Amino acid sequence: MVEKRGMRGLVAPSLLALALTAACGKKEEAPAAGADAGAAPAAGAVTANPVDAATAGNVHGMVKFTGTAPKPTPIDMSDEPTCQTAHGGKAVKQDVVVDGSGNLANVFVYVKSGLDPALKFPAGEPAELDQQGCEYSPHIVALSVGQTLKVKNGDTFLHNINATPTTNRGFNRSQPNQGMEFETSFTAPEVMIPVRCDVHGWMSAYIGVTDNPYHAVSGTDGSFTLDRLPPGKYTLEAWHEVYGTATQDVTVETGKTAEVTFSFDGKKAALVPTGPTLVVDHHAGTLRRVEAVTQQ
Repeated sequence: MVEKRGMRGLVAPSLLALALTAACGKKEEAPAAGADAGAAPAAGAVTANPVDAATAGNVHGMVKFTGTAPKPTPIDMSDEPTCQTAHGGKAVKQDVVVDGSGNLANVFVYVKSGLDPALKFPAGEPAELDQQGCEYSPHIVALSVGQTLKVKNGDTFLHNINATPTTNRGFNRSQPNQGMEFETSFTAPEVMIPVRCDVHGWMSAYIGVTDNPYHAVSGTDGSFTLDRLPPGKYTLEAWHEVYGTATQDVTVETGKTAEVTFSFDGKKAALVPTGPTLVVDHHAGTLRRVEAVTQQ
């Protein structure tokens, strides 16, 4: 059964820790969604890239912001003094990050169409989502279906990780102690999956899941790369949490690198849809589902 996401809520740290006491003190927790963490590849699982590097091509690109970039939005972390101090009292949101040259970071770029559906790819090495200084790092995570995501708490206090997809199974996990971690994965493509911390309302991240390895997140210089693509014609999509999506068609040729530039003009897009969320019931010490609302 698919569990999905819903409303934004703030859970008191002490109550959340009490409700999920069983999680305390453990280094690793069982996966909440997807395949068993750490398991050996299943029989018949793909272990090698099916694309011949000798015949492949590449796509390199930039993501630009046109117009006047908005000023970073300050975050008041005074409720968690350790984090407030770690950022020198100058923490800002990571939703719109534009450098002095107009390059836009934290954009998820992927091959939306054009790949031969008969191609089956290995899941890839595990990716990580850490919590440090009351921020998720990285802010945008790129995953393939079945790829392991290791979620870690690098802080010395309680966080909870509330992932709220509309297609995949969601989860709401507590990590009261520094060094705690768990592994999970997703079974279907989904762009994008919102993630938040109910303890620290300013913490947010997004996970993009595709059925192939051709995805990337633009860096602080706006650049991204999609390497070892089979020759062919593709549609690429670039997704930004505030400015929505842009698409471009590109032709990949053997031994060549196609150059692509996406531009966002600052017009805000529709909010990201989410499914029902899992919320802590403090009286019963259990989790319950709450129906969906739409949030960014």
